[in-house]
Amino acid sequence: MASYCLLASRLQQALGHGARRYHVSSVLCQRAKVAMSHFEANEYINYERLDKNINIVRKRLDRPLTLSEKIVYGHIDDPVTQEVVRGKTYLRLRPDRVAMQDATAQMAMLQFISSGLPRVAVPSTIHCDHLIEAQLGGEKDLKRAKDINQEVYNFLATAAAKYGVGFWKPGSGIIHQIILENYAFPGVLLIGTDSHTPNGGGLGGICIGVGGADAVDVMAGIPWELKCPNVIGVKLTGQLSGWTSPKDVILKVAGILTVKGGTGAIVEYHGPGVDSISCTGMATICNMGAEIGATTSVFPYNHRMKKYLDKTGRSAIASLADEFKSHLVPDEGCEYDQLIEINLDELKPHINGPFTPDLANPVSEVGAVAEQKGWPLDIRVGLIGSCTNSSYEDMGRAAAVAKQALAHGLKCKSQFTITPGSEQIRATIERDGYAAVLRDVGGVVLANACGPCIGQWDRKDIKKGEKNTIVTSYNRNFTGRNDANPETHAFVTSPEIVTALSIAGTLKFDPEKDFLTGADGKKFKLQPPDADELPKSSFDPGQDTYQHPPKEGSSLKVDVSPTSQRLQLLEPFDKWDGKDLENMQILVKVKGKCTTDHISAAGPWLKFRGHLDNISNNLLIGAINLENNKANSVKNCVNQEYGAVPDTARYYKAHGIKWVVIGDENYGEGSSREHAALEPRHLGGRAIITKSFARIHETNLKKQGLLPLTFSDPADYDKIHPEDKITIAELKHLAPGKPVKCIITHQNGSQETILLNHTFNETQIEWFQAGSALNRMKELQ
Repeated sequence: MASYCLLASRLQQALGHGARRYHVSSVLCQRAKVAMSHFEANEYINYERLDKNINIVRKRLDRPLTLSEKIVYGHIDDPVTQEVVRGKTYLRLRPDRVAMQDATAQMAMLQFISSGLPRVAVPSTIHCDHLIEAQLGGEKDLKRAKDINQEVYNFLATAAAKYGVGFWKPGSGIIHQIILENYAFPGVLLIGTDSHTPNGGGLGGICIGVGGADAVDVMAGIPWELKCPNVIGVKLTGQLSGWTSPKDVILKVAGILTVKGGTGAIVEYHGPGVDSISCTGMATICNMGAEIGATTSVFPYNHRMKKYLDKTGRSAIASLADEFKSHLVPDEGCEYDQLIEINLDELKPHINGPFTPDLANPVSEVGAVAEQKGWPLDIRVGLIGSCTNSSYEDMGRAAAVAKQALAHGLKCKSQFTITPGSEQIRATIERDGYAAVLRDVGGVVLANACGPCIGQWDRKDIKKGEKNTIVTSYNRNFTGRNDANPETHAFVTSPEIVTALSIAGTLKFDPEKDFLTGADGKKFKLQPPDADELPKSSFDPGQDTYQHPPKEGSSLKVDVSPTSQRLQLLEPFDKWDGKDLENMQILVKVKGKCTTDHISAAGPWLKFRGHLDNISNNLLIGAINLENNKANSVKNCVNQEYGAVPDTARYYKAHGIKWVVIGDENYGEGSSREHAALEPRHLGGRAIITKSFARIHETNLKKQGLLPLTFSDPADYDKIHPEDKITIAELKHLAPGKPVKCIITHQNGSQETILLNHTFNETQIEWFQAGSALNRMKELQ
């Protein structure tokens, strides 16, 4: 069979781009059924559909395609009639699968339950990784989390069983590492309810972070809409070596593109330098592409991916991918909307931060910059792991640095924590001795979970408000994200640099040129780490933590207590009344950066992710009010009293006052959490008007029936005072590409009209009119 398919592939190449090649491959390869995952023996990889769709679209466009285009267009619902214009048209796609982490899965499953559908239409999984707080260490923290979150875990497990969803129990590991180990494959189109879903691009897939409502569409069997992405090419030349790691590639790219430079685009890596990066290293780069606002990132299929598939027990997938490789790499001569070139021979280790992941600093310079800026030089804690950097290779390179320190009698001067990416990684690094080395140098091995990366950290060594520095191998370093302390200066870098800096205890240490003093008083220099990208023997799978869904779950019950403080069944949002939104009160005019962490904080609030009313008490509590430069302090324009943002919103809702938020650039940057859209809708918000939006958040707002609008002239942001009234006019004429009128009624009674842009298409206008995408789905049933 394989030889026939290989012949088909060669025939395709010989026939050229314009030929109708799909007939050949589909006939010769129709019997080559390979399961997407060993957990789903009857769900097969459909490269034949990919092949057919690609050839239809390529013939229509009459040009070479990028890899991103091949995979995305290969999943178009109707490739014959679908209009395809990069950066403009909306595509209707058929993703292969859905993945949800436990914090977002609660709301996604509550919405799916509300849909009334009996079972998911595509393979779907839930992963319990967000609700485990780092406190004492792996086993104790996991036990505590199971006790505290029993109600939520039971809800997710029973809902998964009833609706045909695979369930990964707490302790299994971080969603994206488990996807890489078990579900991602070259050419897959996967959506996940977490912004770092692009991690799967390291295995050649288009994996995109979305809100729960998008996941519900796909699980319901409805085509998923995505604005046709632009494609940013990153050409890599040279080779990684020495202290330079895959993390440094994305830290460099983040410095070039900034936190919004990738918005609306897929970042596609290519070039001869790709082959010097391991599969998990490519995943690291794609994972952190979320920090530049990219729709996703992807690498072309190569021998490093094949090696990873083989080692993770998926040789059959690798063999099939070999046969269809022409569809898993870009066409020669394809064009990118923007091209960046990075010579890996010249790339130096980077450390980005503080407070934003795009503030790029070479490690050799960060100490001097810190002194100049007044950032604390002493490192209080070094933390390695997270979905970005918790692979076997990452742990091996960190251990290689730690071994050198131990050989000279040194331990970490800073506190040091290690988070394995999955139960498989934990078991394997325990077996191969890496965990012991990292403990010996002073580290604490935490549970296989997100932990401090998302604010699940019971930090005791400082008080809130105490200025300090931490270094992590995580992806985000927004103000207060890791420990809820706004004075924590968090920096992101590679695991090996975190380890070296934790040993030295200061930002002024550059391992490429600086010396340490051993216990014997002699100076020594750390050598660049060297470690295997994959274990020499097989991975140790560790404990079995997966729950298969039963073949038939209709008789199962999913109970949600009406008195629960953690879970709450959803009530439909009100339908649009057909009228303009007149004289809306401004809840808050936000100053500067406003991420989803500012809009709906994580950390201790994670426990309310399944209870919309309770979690709405964190609405915009981190956003800075332009009027008084304070967080969570806004004036109630009825009683003229200052109060918390959620309290003021509830007051307006109780008194029938519609309200609006005015925002700055890249509003909603960061996580995929749809709670940042659900909460304003629940508390009476009707529109969010900003200079610009982050992609996922803008879509989430639309899904919940809100109006995300942008100033046609960004300078109009300055025309609005927090006590003005806002009217959005002529909504009956809302149409794709047509600006809407905004009438500002100033405090003195004068009025002026400005224009607001939007990106609604016809379907999304129907969501607004119905009150939400879920309401619209029910109307169509």
